[in-house]
Amino acid sequence: MGDLAVGARPEKDGPDEPASPAKTKKRQQRPFWKELPLLVGVALVLALLIKTFLVQAFSIPSDSMQNTLQQGDRVLVDKLTPWFGSKPERGEVVVFHDPDNWLANEPTPQPNAVQKVLSFIGLMPSANEKDLIKRVIGVAGDTVECKGTGPLKVNGKALKEPYVYPGNTPCSTDPESQFTVTVPKDRIWVMGDHRQNSADSRYHQDDRNGGFVPVGNVVGRAVVVAWPLNRWDTLPIPGTFHQSGINRAAAAVPAAPAAVALTGAVPLVLLRRRRRRGARGSGTTGA
Repeated sequence: MGDLAVGARPEKDGPDEPASPAKTKKRQQRPFWKELPLLVGVALVLALLIKTFLVQAFSIPSDSMQNTLQQGDRVLVDKLTPWFGSKPERGEVVVFHDPDNWLANEPTPQPNAVQKVLSFIGLMPSANEKDLIKRVIGVAGDTVECKGTGPLKVNGKALKEPYVYPGNTPCSTDPESQFTVTVPKDRIWVMGDHRQNSADSRYHQDDRNGGFVPVGNVVGRAVVVAWPLNRWDTLPIPGTFHQSGINRAAAAVPAAPAAVALTGAVPLVLLRRRRRRGARGSGTTGA
């Protein structure tokens, strides 16, 4: 008897065995009400993962960011980008944990059962988390200055701020809001768009962080106004933060004399070798 070919099916000596009733019986679909708990469980797990690592909804509790954001707006916050080491940039609207009792005098809401469930899956902010939302004005190394009624300056460049609440001045004559600060490493300086109604970095310069917000406190960047629908809009970085000269130029490192000499000598050596090769090809001798 020869060997079986690879993958061939051996013939049966006897008649085919009858199929069992379990194999021939069509599988019945489970009732929807039995699958519903599983579907709800999967949806909750996905929502929790999205809330933790991707996007979370936050409600705007005050008027400090008018008119960019109104009280009661719902914004979607990108929580994924900070996981990749990206730090806040000037002009971004960010949500951050209270750095040092900025919200000490603010009332704490008492959510009902439905609100607790919605906060758990990320459709509402948690009542236990004291978070704020402001605009990033300065990042590490920036010098931010506000004198008189303005304009606000970053690294000596005056900012044109169309997002400031109509009727407000970029700065304030309030002595507490007059400042010149240099932002330390891993810190940001934040201000509300409603300058005369925002208890921001200006008014917390005597706290343990000097009014700066640690980058580690930043939850993420607000990217979209998602609710109400008639206010749906994106939250891009204003063009004033892209103007030339606002970024501090990196300090030039003085080159060592030997390095300068080597840099200048390399082209001369290459040119001399090329001339010698040309002279050999023509039968002449170089000097």
